[in-house]
Amino acid sequence: MSPWGSLRERDLYAVEEMDKTDCDPQRLTRTYARFPVVNRLLSGWRRTYVRRIRPVLAAQGSASLLDIGCGSGDVARSLAHWARKDGFLLTVTAIDPDARAFAFATGTGSAQGVTYRQAHSSELVAEGKVFDFVISNHILHHLDSGQLAGVLSDSEALSRGLVLHNDLKRSNLSYVLFMIGFWPLGPGSYIWGDGLVSIKRSYTAQELESTVPETWSVEANGPWHHLLVHGPERP
Repeated sequence: MSPWGSLRERDLYAVEEMDKTDCDPQRLTRTYARFPVVNRLLSGWRRTYVRRIRPVLAAQGSASLLDIGCGSGDVARSLAHWARKDGFLLTVTAIDPDARAFAFATGTGSAQGVTYRQAHSSELVAEGKVFDFVISNHILHHLDSGQLAGVLSDSEALSRGLVLHNDLKRSNLSYVLFMIGFWPLGPGSYIWGDGLVSIKRSYTAQELESTVPETWSVEANGPWHHLLVHGPERP
């Protein structure tokens, strides 16, 4: 099947290699180690921090944030670092149910303001936890319909303010540009191959809008991402 044909609809059957329990541990470690490069170049979290998170910090002076499915933990560390540089305190809890991700994140060393947990979001709901922000990066396309509904419900329960789920936007252009631009990160890791699979599994804006409850909104986050938002309207 050509990549063009496979992009007309979400490829629900494609599986990322790093999601397999028997994937190569060394390649997985290299993949986690290269996530910061991918996220810095593509994911737009600096822009989201400036537009959506920093204004709340400026009003309150401090805030708490939950990162669901944190992977290598690089987004959590970046957000805490940017807040600290701006003179604010952002206390981040970064969770991932995958023991391999948790081991890598904790192995990066301590990061001021960041706490890692191996946990599902539902466990924090059961504990009665609440945060000023709930975020995720690149997890929505991994979830089936039931898991997606669960994460959105958990996010609403866990947030007293904004929920910001950042995910890839499926398009022919994003597929081809990622194929061309990110192959140097591929050797020895799963970045390149799994990145292409991720795009195949991702939503268009219309698909995502028709999938989530009406209380959620879908916004563009740069040319390559959607931001699924729940919470107060921006001023």
